[in-house]
Amino acid sequence: MTHDAPRTGAAGLLDRERIIARPGFNRWLVPPAALAIHLCIGMAYGFSVFWLPLSRAIGITTPHACPEQSLWAALFTTTCDWRVADLGWMYTLFFVLLGCSAALWGLWLERAGPRRAGVVSALCWCGGLLFSAAGVYLHQLWMLWLGSGVIGGIGLGLGYISPVSTLIRWFPDRRGMATGMAIMGFGGGAMIGAPLAAGLMDFFASPASVGVWQTFAVLALGYLVFMLGGAFGYRLPPAGWTPDGWSPPAPGRRAMVTHGNVHLRDAHRTPQFWLVWAVLCLNVSAGIGVIGMASPMLQEMFGGALIGRPDLGFMALDDGQRRAVAAIAAGFTGLLSLFNIGGRFFWASLSDLIGRRTTYTMFFLLGIVMYAAAPWIAHAGERALFVAMVCVILSMYGGGFATIPAYLADLFGTRFVGAIHGRLLTAWATAGIIGPTVVNYIREAEITAGVPRDRIYDGTLYILAGMLAAGLVANLLIRPVAARWFMPDSEVAAIDRRTAGVAVPQASFGIDRGRLDARTVLAWAPVLLPLLWGVWVTLQKAAVLLH
Repeated sequence: MTHDAPRTGAAGLLDRERIIARPGFNRWLVPPAALAIHLCIGMAYGFSVFWLPLSRAIGITTPHACPEQSLWAALFTTTCDWRVADLGWMYTLFFVLLGCSAALWGLWLERAGPRRAGVVSALCWCGGLLFSAAGVYLHQLWMLWLGSGVIGGIGLGLGYISPVSTLIRWFPDRRGMATGMAIMGFGGGAMIGAPLAAGLMDFFASPASVGVWQTFAVLALGYLVFMLGGAFGYRLPPAGWTPDGWSPPAPGRRAMVTHGNVHLRDAHRTPQFWLVWAVLCLNVSAGIGVIGMASPMLQEMFGGALIGRPDLGFMALDDGQRRAVAAIAAGFTGLLSLFNIGGRFFWASLSDLIGRRTTYTMFFLLGIVMYAAAPWIAHAGERALFVAMVCVILSMYGGGFATIPAYLADLFGTRFVGAIHGRLLTAWATAGIIGPTVVNYIREAEITAGVPRDRIYDGTLYILAGMLAAGLVANLLIRPVAARWFMPDSEVAAIDRRTAGVAVPQASFGIDRGRLDARTVLAWAPVLLPLLWGVWVTLQKAAVLLH
């Protein structure tokens, strides 16, 4: 039987002291709590499902456009429909605010605990959606930017890092697998949320509404229930706890796994932090570039070959043929989302066996070969091999996100890994600018120069391969953190005393490696069932490509 954390008279419902686990708690109850939050905030990846309906929120069937309208005027207009490009700024705000909020409030999260951070994340993400629903109803674009983009973006950052240090402490023997399970949920959020949102918009659509504001409201309320359930499901192990039968590796046996702890104030002063920052930034820049151009790249590189007409280039297709090709490309992007999600769990789990630096070395070496070979394979007409290669590339993109928290814990210890991870996510925000900018500008330059459509991505893919080569160098330069950066044992003990709540004797703490019981099954069901539904819907779309 499991028990709640020990109660103290001064501890509030959200306080860190309130969530220290008691003997008998099953550590496998924590990952579904993290997944419940990540599956909700992961809908940020799927927000493009709203762009076209919002672009005709006034016109309903066709956009009531005002071509000469400035961006400033678009923020406040109530008579003109919004441009997709103006709506797309919400996507940029999501990930800029995610990185900034994670960096700014990471240390607060470590002190306040994951439950309080999870509740704040839920209120920001869901409150932002409700504010955006009002913005759609009143037709005020600035309310969408502020609601989902800014307030929701802060919720994204806090929700994203809220389980990191908690899971690493519960699974010191499987750090990569534990963080991979949670971060897999962020990749899977759009796989569930996008088709759900599309269905809700169809349900609420009427001659007077495209159904978006109602969909925002329903999603906000549903996500609030899931995210609060996840936040209140978080538990922390007592200081110094380890799984029954497991001992930390002996010093020197795994040189890249530290036995000390680096304080947040010192982490960014080490060369290792900036090398890992470069590793993440370059890996994500290359991967996000492929994600951003996946659909047009497949259509323009293969053209009529996708529908059995290899004699027709993309520009020679008629409207009907282009629609058929676009449907196949949609299946391609769905397939990539599955590999993005699966790669987060697979590669992070593999890193527990072969090490984080070796895992990233594989990412970069395989990526360099595949990015460089992709143009040749496409021009040879090897569609199946091309699709397979891009799927592997996307699995490594997702795997890079999931492996980074464990990499940081290996280098800097576990005491401040959540806060350090938060600061490192500024690399993601930077990559979100670099990757799409490189891809989009080079593509436009190639088209302007008259390069055939099936070859406009060749230079881009070679540049992305060069980014991975730079990432490989940065990864190979990473060495164990020097002992002079480690916190004194007395400082670590003082932190443990402040945050551990009521002490529980280690010998009496009967938490084992986990077991499958009724409560565990009930905890996992609410996150696994929607995830399986999302996989099924995605596979149906991907079947078009395979057919």
